[in-house]
Amino acid sequence: MSAVAAVGAFTDEQLELRKTVKALLAKHADPGAVRRATESENGYDAALWDLLCQQVGVAALAIPEEFGGIGASAVESHLVLEELGRTLAPTPMLGSVVLAAQSILASGDTDACERLLPGIAEGTSVAALCWTDESGSWDTTGAGVTAAASGAGFELTGSSHFVLDGSYADVLVVAATVDGAVALFEVDPAQDAVSRRRVPTMDTTRTLAVVEFAGATARLLTADGANALERVREIACVALSAEQVGAAAQSLELTVEYTKSRVQFGRPIGSFQALKHRMADLYFQVETARSASYGAVRSLADGAPSTGADAAVAKVYCSEALQAVAADSIQLHGGIAITWEHDAQMYFKRAHGSAQLFGQPRTYLKQMQSAAGLPA
Repeated sequence: MSAVAAVGAFTDEQLELRKTVKALLAKHADPGAVRRATESENGYDAALWDLLCQQVGVAALAIPEEFGGIGASAVESHLVLEELGRTLAPTPMLGSVVLAAQSILASGDTDACERLLPGIAEGTSVAALCWTDESGSWDTTGAGVTAAASGAGFELTGSSHFVLDGSYADVLVVAATVDGAVALFEVDPAQDAVSRRRVPTMDTTRTLAVVEFAGATARLLTADGANALERVREIACVALSAEQVGAAAQSLELTVEYTKSRVQFGRPIGSFQALKHRMADLYFQVETARSASYGAVRSLADGAPSTGADAAVAKVYCSEALQAVAADSIQLHGGIAITWEHDAQMYFKRAHGSAQLFGQPRTYLKQMQSAAGLPA
């Protein structure tokens, strides 16, 4: 049974959306364009992002119509993210549209939604969620920033790490502790009390930043930040799994094509039975990861009670699948794959970088073991 059949076939409109995004990326996000984008000031191709937003409306898909969006389900965004993962095209999709926009929605602050979400939906504004401390735990009960009441608002002190798109975002949503509890705040990054810097990353296609606050003025979005972040983390894990499936599929395709052209002992290496078996195993991992990812997004779109568990499964399985496929791709390509000029190393680095986002796989495994009453 195919991954799509396992969770219900996509609609014609959803398939057309995937086709449109794939065609646009094929034209504007080839490997050379992706490399040039990573070397730009902000680490992404602003012209490509504008095309995706204005011609396709990718940033508006998961934002409700009342806040300037299209109001589609999570499935549509999932298909877009899968194609973005396939090309490794760096865009604000995961950081701004998934993390930040969904945290604003999860806060339940209607005023903030009305002010901030239309710009994000249009792609004219980029938002970033400042969540983790330097340990990178993505814990919903703590943060690296503290908030103190000041007049009619709050002042924030501390630093957030691993902030997707944080170095150039127009709006910051900040998780900060207030009297031991996590709350979410809106912060204008233009104020002098906010400093931010883009940091070097192993995966150059993912822009991360450190954002520091020195008494920055903030507006409270919700005092119940823990529950909002729990919801955002589920959405983020499902979205990330779509990227990982796309990247794993493309990494495998590149490997298969190489083994058809690389000749050894007078014949293509892909004709050797041992390598056929190995690539068949990789294909199995890609397709089972796709099933886990599609199952998770279907649960998310339907609001199923199993959404949290399905998101965790997708996070763990898709992270491990991409790492396995990318590692075998390096080996099957031989020495050329570890050179900077070859694309295989980019997928390898994306695999290991993505596995750390939103919590390491082993963290989710321990949670699932605990929930099932199994010994650690």
